[in-house]
Amino acid sequence: MKMVAAAKMRKAQERMEQARPYSNSLSEIIEHLLPDIDRESLTLLQVREIKRKAYVVVSADRGLAGAFNTNLLKIAQKEIDEFGRENVDIFCIGKKARDHFNYRNYNVLESHIDFWAEMEFENAMMIGRSVIDHFTSGSVDEIHVVYNYFTNIAQQEVKSETLLPLSYDEGDYTASDRLYEPSKKELVEVLIPRHLNIQMWKYLLESYASEQAARMLSMENATSNAQDFIKDLTLQFNKARQAAITTEMLEIVGGAEALG
Repeated sequence: MKMVAAAKMRKAQERMEQARPYSNSLSEIIEHLLPDIDRESLTLLQVREIKRKAYVVVSADRGLAGAFNTNLLKIAQKEIDEFGRENVDIFCIGKKARDHFNYRNYNVLESHIDFWAEMEFENAMMIGRSVIDHFTSGSVDEIHVVYNYFTNIAQQEVKSETLLPLSYDEGDYTASDRLYEPSKKELVEVLIPRHLNIQMWKYLLESYASEQAARMLSMENATSNAQDFIKDLTLQFNKARQAAITTEMLEIVGGAEALG
């Protein structure tokens, strides 16, 4: 299982590293455009009073990956409970998230499973479309995504990010003399749907690479622990065997002396 996970992780890591530069560049462009755009003109930019939220929880379909799913679900459930579970809709990606929240009677709207092995960009677009429609229809006022961010093979970080409405850090914004053709508003209208699809694709890639890395390390630790356990049991067995032999020899000697 470690070898299989390692092979899958290498492929997933390559795809993830290819997607990161494009995703980051697109985010930077949109963040630069947003300050000059009237938020009320675009539904995806409207900031409303937050009365209801939606959470997209990206987990795995399988276990045997250490604390990969446990840590993610713990953080997601904590955030949902703090806001109020009756005011949250949940989109579950992966069997572990679906089973966890269904068992506890949370409001699960959709669940997407059994696509990781043949994951394509169309999967991200399909999931993203239903999530975005839920926001634009006014059903929720904010959408969060909880997923595992791939830091390196030995470390995966659970992150909770706001997907919608789009925002920017005012402290980092500096006006520039860039000229845009077509207009900034037209660019934002075109780029935002693409940005949201890429973000959803990024969440899936990051989570899948993190899952395989966690499983690889978990299986390596399991093998190491099993070997240590076998050594301890072998030592105990040899001690018990030696004690039995010693006892048997003492009985023989004692019996011989008694006969003498």
